[in-house]
Order: sequence, then structure tokens, then C-alpha cells
Amino acid sequence: MDSSLEKHLKLLRGRYLEAQGGFALQSGGGYRPDATAWAVLACRALGDETDMIAAAQHRLAKDQLADGRICLSPYSPEACWPTALSVLAWQKSSNYQEAQRRGVQYLLSTTGLHGRRSPEKVVGHDASLKGWPWIARTHSWVEPTAITLIALKLTGYQHHARTREAVAMLLDRQLLGGGWNYGNTRVFGRELAPYLHSTGLALTALKELVERQKVEKSLSYLQDGVFRVRTPLSLGWGLLGLAAWGERPPDSREWIAESLNRQGRYGFYNTCWLSLLLVAAAAPEGLASIL
Repeated sequence: MDSSLEKHLKLLRGRYLEAQGGFALQSGGGYRPDATAWAVLACRALGDETDMIAAAQHRLAKDQLADGRICLSPYSPEACWPTALSVLAWQKSSNYQEAQRRGVQYLLSTTGLHGRRSPEKVVGHDASLKGWPWIARTHSWVEPTAITLIALKLTGYQHHARTREAVAMLLDRQLLGGGWNYGNTRVFGRELAPYLHSTGLALTALKELVERQKVEKSLSYLQDGVFRVRTPLSLGWGLLGLAAWGERPPDSREWIAESLNRQGRYGFYNTCWLSLLLVAAAAPEGLASIL
């Protein structure tokens, strides 16, 4: 492991909740399944395979409902987006193949609410194309759809009908000038702006599922913008998105180090963001290379 990352890994491990078997979003906080899944990914990417990680994977499996979903909390059963993250956290763990299979089946069987495309619609995207929502029985958006596509590719469902439609959905939500935002292209006839993190996430998901020419403008947008940012979400996903397509900038490790060191000035990043940066540091060839 790179010695420059050790103190940040130590910070991450300090958020482990031994009595609960998972990780908190912040030091002193309570258990969160999304933080737990991201911590597993970061620790494994850095080669930190400990009993702590096995316990975290077990906690995610313990939280799994009968239909296969992982909810954000027992009080929010419709907030099912941690399911795809859990599928990633269980990858290559022989003890959790059944839990992973059930999680994948839930993802394949669920979708957001969708309607027909109409020229009278306020928004510009095709609302009939199915992806995945943040919250069950709501509209599908770019980020949960992209995370789910990554999970489906990883588990061998890259040719499934749901995967193909989700790819079509992401391409439909791509902005004309390149990039993605949360999932709207135009509102009242005006094109919206792209986001770096949404673009990096979508590009990670679409690798091996579309030809490069279909995302060339989005790669250019990311290349032109990622060097300017040091915020963990934009930098982490921006670098992973470029790395997936063989375009990781040569100075990326220095940028990650700058972002990590800024915690001393602005406060500690939450577990998900810190883990994302650590994964980006450990995966110069993209997320798929460490899963």
C-alpha cells in the first residue's frame, strides 16, 4: 500500500462500529449500509483484507430483506439504492454469493416510474426508458442507474434486457455538448449543465457497453474539467470515469493527495467520499480493475 494513503485508511477504519459490524458515515455516527459498502470497497482496493471487512459484509447480508433489497434504514424501506453498492461489496466473497445473487435479482425486477415521451413534456428526456431510481416507485435517474449497471456488468448480466434498456436510457440523458447531470437534459427548452461526478459515473458504467464514439464528447468534457476540481465526489468519479476509457491523467495521484490533505482545512470527508478517493487512488485502470 502507498504509505501516503495509510493515515487516510486509518481514519476510515476508525469509523468501524464493532458492536454493529458496519461503518458510520462520520466519526461518532451510527451505522449506514452505503458507508459500509464503500468502506469495504476502499479497504479491499488497498489490500486491507481484515476480519473487519468480513464483518461489514456480514452486516450487509444481515440487513438484506426477503426480496433481496438493502435499504438505507429500517425506517426507509423504499430507499433501496444501497442494494447495488452491496452487490459490489460482496464481489469475490464466497460466503455471500447467495446474498449477491438475491440482490441482483431484486435489481432486475425493480424499476422506477415511467411515462410516455411527448413533445408537450416539460423535460427533454425520454421518460419511457427504464433505469433505476433512488427511491422505489419514483423516476429513474442517472446515478442510481449507473451504479446498478456497474453491478450488473460485474455479475455477468451485461447482455440482459434491463441492462440494454438502461444503456439506452443513459445515452438518452447524455447532454448534446457532452456529459451528464442528475438526469434531465432540457427543461422548458433550455439545455441544462453537466456535472463532473455524474459524467464520471456514467462513463464508468457504459464502458464495454457502448462504442467510444458515442461518449467522445463526454470524455472531452471530463478531460477539460476534472483537473480544476479537488472536491472528493467530482474528482473521484471524474478520474474513475476517465480511467475506465484509458484516459487517466498523469497527475491524478497528486490531485487525489491534494484533495485528501484538504481535510485538515475543511473537515473530514464522509465515509463514502473518503472511500471513493481511496478507490480512485488504488485503481489507475478504473473501478473494474479492483472489483
